[in-house]
Amino acid sequence: MKCPTCEKELQEITIEMITLDVCEGGCGGIWFDHFELEKVDEPHESAGEQILNVERDKNIKVNPSQRRNCPKCNHIVMMQHFFSVKRKVTVDECPKCGGFWLDYGELGKIRSMFESEDEKIEAAKKYFDDVFGDELTRMHGESKEKMEKARKIAKMFRFICPSTYIPGKQAWGAF
Repeated sequence: MKCPTCEKELQEITIEMITLDVCEGGCGGIWFDHFELEKVDEPHESAGEQILNVERDKNIKVNPSQRRNCPKCNHIVMMQHFFSVKRKVTVDECPKCGGFWLDYGELGKIRSMFESEDEKIEAAKKYFDDVFGDELTRMHGESKEKMEKARKIAKMFRFICPSTYIPGKQAWGAF
């Protein structure tokens, strides 16, 4: 596979039974197949510690706003979105295969945001409730039409933060 940022050939590395594709000696980015990133995104996951410092060419300048094609699906343009409700790291995610591209240094920032998956989910729930909760509760109680609108708004949250989009029951009953 080719690096979506600098076009260098990605190198496969295996760490604790996870095979990743890294742009070693290039831009230093890392490709995570679907569900691989969640195996290394928390500080206590030792596999993530081993890939924080990929060897890179410091002369390669990365444009973080550049739209990139998925290295696995070739001509599919990846979506850019915040990794979490803290809105500190923008990641590239393929809408077809669900893989993630992280630029050099982004994994370290992600690992420092939350201690656990539970903490990340609680932060997303709180954010969503702070932003939409009262309005959705009001809409839910007014009419069937407004309840459907509330459901659509709640489901759109997955595009704001796809990695954690509030599954389960809420007071406003949108899911």
